[in-house]
Amino acid sequence: MTGGGGTGLGAGRYLAAGERPAETVTSVHELSTSDGATVRGVLATVPGARTAVCLMHPRQDVTHHALVPLLLQAGVAVWTQHTRSVNNDLNLLHEQALLDVAAGQVFLRERFDDVVVLGHSGGGTLFAFYLEQAALVPSERISRTPGGRPVDLAGADMPVADGAVFLAPHPGQGKLLLACIDPSVADETDPLSVIPELDPWNPANGFAEPPASSSYSPEFLARYRQAQRDRVARLDAVAHESLARTAAARRAHKESGAAADRRRALAPTIMTIFRTDADPRNVDLSLDPSERPYGSLFGRRPDLIDYGQVGFGRLTTPEAWLSTWSGLSSKADFVRCAPGVTVPTLFLELTGDQAAFPADSDRMIAALGAADLTTARVRGLHFGGAVAEGEPTGNELAAEEIRGWLDKRFPLASPA
Repeated sequence: MTGGGGTGLGAGRYLAAGERPAETVTSVHELSTSDGATVRGVLATVPGARTAVCLMHPRQDVTHHALVPLLLQAGVAVWTQHTRSVNNDLNLLHEQALLDVAAGQVFLRERFDDVVVLGHSGGGTLFAFYLEQAALVPSERISRTPGGRPVDLAGADMPVADGAVFLAPHPGQGKLLLACIDPSVADETDPLSVIPELDPWNPANGFAEPPASSSYSPEFLARYRQAQRDRVARLDAVAHESLARTAAARRAHKESGAAADRRRALAPTIMTIFRTDADPRNVDLSLDPSERPYGSLFGRRPDLIDYGQVGFGRLTTPEAWLSTWSGLSSKADFVRCAPGVTVPTLFLELTGDQAAFPADSDRMIAALGAADLTTARVRGLHFGGAVAEGEPTGNELAAEEIRGWLDKRFPLASPA
């Protein structure tokens, strides 16, 4: 599928990749993490490649990312890896995902002179989190998830990459959801419940029927943003209460040995989060203006998509909510992690981004700790499509920036 055509709700999300060099050699590898999980990755390399670029995303399969052939053409090997939660993020714990990243970094260190991580979208915060933790003395690394589960980062081999590329990174899954969760949900058990004075799709609050841009007042936006934080805080409380009940059941079983207590400890709680595609910036283009088109990452009608099945964090365990989706509890926060990113860094903005807005990017760039920091903007949409028909894609323009940046710092293989 390509990102240029179609008028459906999700049009523009998928892009066709180009041709890989004929001499590309591809191999599939299964790795074991330090905590015993199994993850898989695909290594594509060209003759003479001494530098490997690693692409990962906490939730998505990036094996066929459109940048892969362009990076191979630049003369590097490309490693695309899954986390243990790929395409099924129901129980995604970012702290565990760091152990998945670490397994891939160990694998690449054994084969290449230099390793550069490349985080696109949510992959940006994943790698920022990893680099922050990897650079710490092991005893200072995070030892528990926000939900309280132990995670042994201190005992893991976590090589620090030689460089980092952030392409259209958003501020983190939790911060992203904090900006687009609908605070007008009146009842968490009723997806149609609405608090009228907080409803972003109510014309009385400034919404205009698309494709016209909406116009929200500063007063409405202030109430709206606070209400978003309030809703996330309530969901955090639900998650903590659920985890407390599970912990109590475990303690009871330890004392009683009763099967009934064990069942209570094992019974899953699945949180359903209704309406998570309601960032006012997607429909009011005067807010933090850019070259972005009307609509969200999921399509051109957020006012409809918000009520559908698609959206961020729609089904999640309490632990995963706190670790990944809570903008108040998650440690996978780009700005929080960025001071610990001190390796040579390239930060690339896409001018039509519908997930990372200019003000977000400014905050992320300002927080980075790298002395060797390069920033650039290229025309493109969040997933790398072209802003206008007939133009080069954002991926093509980004690849040229990445090639030039790599060439000044790392060895590239000569074209065949």
